[in-house]
Amino acid sequence: MREWIVDENDVMKMLDSWLRDPKPFWEGFYENRERKIPIFTSRPDENLVSYVNSGRLKTGKALDIGCGAGRNAIYLASNGWEVDAMDLSSTSLKWAGERAEEAGATIRFFQADLLEHQIEKDAYDLVYDSGCFHHIAPHRRPRYREVILNALKQDGYYGLACFCEDGEYGGATLSDWEIYQTGSLHGGMGYTEEKLIRIFECFTSVEIRKMVGDGDPDVFESDGLWAALFKHDLLRS
Repeated sequence: MREWIVDENDVMKMLDSWLRDPKPFWEGFYENRERKIPIFTSRPDENLVSYVNSGRLKTGKALDIGCGAGRNAIYLASNGWEVDAMDLSSTSLKWAGERAEEAGATIRFFQADLLEHQIEKDAYDLVYDSGCFHHIAPHRRPRYREVILNALKQDGYYGLACFCEDGEYGGATLSDWEIYQTGSLHGGMGYTEEKLIRIFECFTSVEIRKMVGDGDPDVFESDGLWAALFKHDLLRS
């Protein structure tokens, strides 16, 4: 690879090279299914369940990005949604496919890098991200946001579950500059409500809160995670 900069894409690749290649990490992460990893649960996110049960999210076509072992995709498919689910890791997708088959859920799983994959424009009523965004490097946030906006229909929803700063499961408090100075995302970046509002100001904010419900044992919840719902309003984007 040439090591000189001609355009913005070269700058992005240079900054990528300062951080760990994510694909080998996530392939290894899902190899041992017996590890006590919170997201290895089969329970769907508390906030996602609340959006569906309240009627805030009607059935339609959904994209689960960074779907992992498929728990949220399976929940949506089991509740009448047409679901596409993508992940960088083939190991996680194999597990997700097995779980979906056991649950009798029809889901189109595919392996792709969200930031490189060409997603059909205006294709989805819902894009949901549980645990992907806080692993996106700062210089890739604009591209991440662009992908979400492009994928959503007008008045579609973007749902997010991500680390709070110093949360239960992670949430590095370093500045964006310090990420590159140290060469690491430190297990995932932590966010404040103010940062989320600023980063996603192109959306209408519907709700931002901690992912804490009423203690339902059938859902996954943690006060170390933000649960956010945004709406794709063309007047803002």
